[in-house]
Amino acid sequence: MTTRKETRKILIVDQDADSSQRLSHQLEFIDYEPKKLSSPELLDSLGDLSDYASVLVANFHGIAPWAAKLREKHEKCPPLVLLLGNSPADIAQSDIDENFVGCLKATIRYADLTDLLHKSEVRGTANTTPVKEGVQNPELFRSLVGNSRSVHRVRKMVDQVAPTEATVLILGESGTGKEVVARNIHYYSNRRNKPFVPINCGAIPAELLESELFGHEKGAFTGAVGARQGRFELADGGTIFLDEIGDMPLTMQVKLLRVIQERSFERVGSNKSIKSDVRIVAATHRNLEQLIIENRFREDLFYRLNVFPIEMPPLSSRAEDLPLLVKELITRLEHEKKSSVSLTPAAMMALCNYDWPGNVRELANLMERLTILHPYGVVDAGDLPPKMAPHGQALNQEREAVDAAAGGNGLPMVQGMPAVALNNKPRLPREGIDLKQHLTDIEIRLIEQALDECSGVVAHAANRLKIRRTTLVEKMRKYSIQRPEEVS
Repeated sequence: MTTRKETRKILIVDQDADSSQRLSHQLEFIDYEPKKLSSPELLDSLGDLSDYASVLVANFHGIAPWAAKLREKHEKCPPLVLLLGNSPADIAQSDIDENFVGCLKATIRYADLTDLLHKSEVRGTANTTPVKEGVQNPELFRSLVGNSRSVHRVRKMVDQVAPTEATVLILGESGTGKEVVARNIHYYSNRRNKPFVPINCGAIPAELLESELFGHEKGAFTGAVGARQGRFELADGGTIFLDEIGDMPLTMQVKLLRVIQERSFERVGSNKSIKSDVRIVAATHRNLEQLIIENRFREDLFYRLNVFPIEMPPLSSRAEDLPLLVKELITRLEHEKKSSVSLTPAAMMALCNYDWPGNVRELANLMERLTILHPYGVVDAGDLPPKMAPHGQALNQEREAVDAAAGGNGLPMVQGMPAVALNNKPRLPREGIDLKQHLTDIEIRLIEQALDECSGVVAHAANRLKIRRTTLVEKMRKYSIQRPEEVS
């Protein structure tokens, strides 16, 4: 997923130099990079405003119409925050609600400032561009690239569930693109013009998670210097994405269950109920059913969340998608970082045979690393990290295996014809090859050879193949490979 560009830049539009300077110092203290403008007309000179997290604009005559025109003119206009001076003009509350995230009074309090900036950043992550029917946002689907059956299944499930209000539970290993699926569900739902608010339930300490989810009132606990909205309030009308729901403490699971059932919640330190109009999409890499057996996850919450489960396939199970994923990631890097790289067939084959424990995230990191090490260059198998690059001895063994299968000419046979040389200058027959089957045949031969040389000891064979034992066992089951008798 290319997410919205992370930035800490912020604009201050205020003709009062003193108040602008004071606000600038406050923003610098909390690690923002403020830029001051004395007049809103100067905004046109900045061009693209998408690099800014927010625009803090002082009150002046005609503020509401100007704000509406600014949002129309700049497709990626950041959220606007209204700065009310000592003598604010008469602005209708409806105009404020329509054009601004909120207001800051003349005497700006730290709690109010941080709360509005937090709300502004969340608003900025929402996708507000209408979706044209039949047109996909290319940024959203980068981790769903591929033609494998499992990817087609995930796309179909997203298309089916997005227009509904059903709660979705996304399951799968880390790095498979669970948040990408969640954003797609939001993007193609009727809530797409409202916020998409993600929160990692495993990354926030248990004692702070309730405040992050539901907000708190002033004085609710030590350090609560002011009231603050939680993620459920910020996501009102939109979608909240509860990532790593399996790491949520049991005490919070009870409170989340109540929110799902009653569609209301209370801030920490308050007994006032707040209505919740939020669609919940949850995700986890854990086995929730096993956690239920271990009394670490509530069974009733599981059934509330598991209305529409989507299982994300690991990258190792869809090697046929690797060339398309690599192409997509390189295209994105060319667009973002002005750099590129290309891979030889030998390098691509090595990637197809790698286990990918980090899934698509690991592949994306690899491609970025390669563009740094080999800008606009050609990457061969030997240029890959050691754990991915085929060892020289393994290459020789592979050549020997395919040489024997091809009758001694060094080329594997596919449909009775030599297919491709396993060296730096591969050759492709005129009639082409079935690449997937070709790679499968090579993988089977190497697994069988490793098992033979290791006397059937799977752990030793896995070490020879530089893969995990569980991965080798799964591949043996997949290809119906029988191991020879183990020798003690």
